[in-house]
Amino acid sequence: MTDREAGPAGLHLALEADGDGAHPAAWRHSGRPPGAVLTPGAVRDVVLAAEDAGFALVTFADSPLPPGAGPGAAGRLEAGTRASYAAPLTERTGLAPTLHLTTTEPFHLATQLASLDHASHGRAGWVVGAAADEAALAGVGRTPLSAAELVRETADVIDTARALWDSWEDDAVIKDVATGRFLDARRVHHIDFEGESFTVKGPLITPRPPQGQIVVLAPDTLDADARADVVLVARPDPASIAARAATAREAGAPLVFAEVEVLLDAAAPAADRLAELNGAAEWPESGRLRHVGSPDSLLDLLRELAESVDGVRLHPAVLAVDLPVLAERVLPKQAGARRRAPRAGSTLREVLGLPRPVSRFAAPAATSA
Repeated sequence: MTDREAGPAGLHLALEADGDGAHPAAWRHSGRPPGAVLTPGAVRDVVLAAEDAGFALVTFADSPLPPGAGPGAAGRLEAGTRASYAAPLTERTGLAPTLHLTTTEPFHLATQLASLDHASHGRAGWVVGAAADEAALAGVGRTPLSAAELVRETADVIDTARALWDSWEDDAVIKDVATGRFLDARRVHHIDFEGESFTVKGPLITPRPPQGQIVVLAPDTLDADARADVVLVARPDPASIAARAATAREAGAPLVFAEVEVLLDAAAPAADRLAELNGAAEWPESGRLRHVGSPDSLLDLLRELAESVDGVRLHPAVLAVDLPVLAERVLPKQAGARRRAPRAGSTLREVLGLPRPVSRFAAPAATSA
């Protein structure tokens, strides 16, 4: 668990890198014409800037439907594709796409994430998406889910994915040239999961991920505290975040991250920037804590949050403007002996201080008498 006495130097920092930023008018600062599709080059630039700044993790939001009907981007690459594209371009920061368990077949979801972990040499995460409204589910021929059905399906898909990632033991691949055997079939296991809305037969079609288990980040609204590695808490104030974080820990969550939207002083004061952006499109309330102000006041907020959470996922209002400010005036002030910036060759689990799980199918290690 993060040492909270270290203040913000002990916090893990993640960056949400979807689109042009969290504000609906962020596209006005992108340099692209209205409605232009987000390009791989834009993904590359943001991810490399985040890695250079020292972010532990970059996440990629997504939805089953296009981004919106406004003048912003009319389309975007699927989040898993963006993360896979970023994998060979980076070597330190974690990469976590949002994949929706309600619109993605669970076996394919688990395979895509395992492949991302192999491509990134152990830096994959999964932000659990659970779009459950009528419009989102219509594309896959499903009807809307009730709150109880969504919680149950979330649990089923996470459990299935974890079983599939374990279905190959770590030493299943032997590559024995002399005998022509690629794998030891005794170390590849079938899973037979039968839930309320789907069934899955194993094993996975890829070897076990380098991390053993992909890092699972679940929004606190999904009631998956006991199944997630990181619970993402979206509340409008620090006190509410602290209360929800305590509940997540009691349920067994190893780590808790706060969700924080940021709009910072840059060439113009943050308040003036917000007024200009809102003049083009109002920034709706999202339920997240929102900071509009100076980098120093953001650092004060991070120190306060460090008393109750292990990390913060930052949602810059305008990536093109706020990310450079974060890189130049916020993250460097976290430098020190306890700074948790990732190192080349580290897995995301290592960066976050999470153990590498042993496959549930592995034989127990022998113990000496």
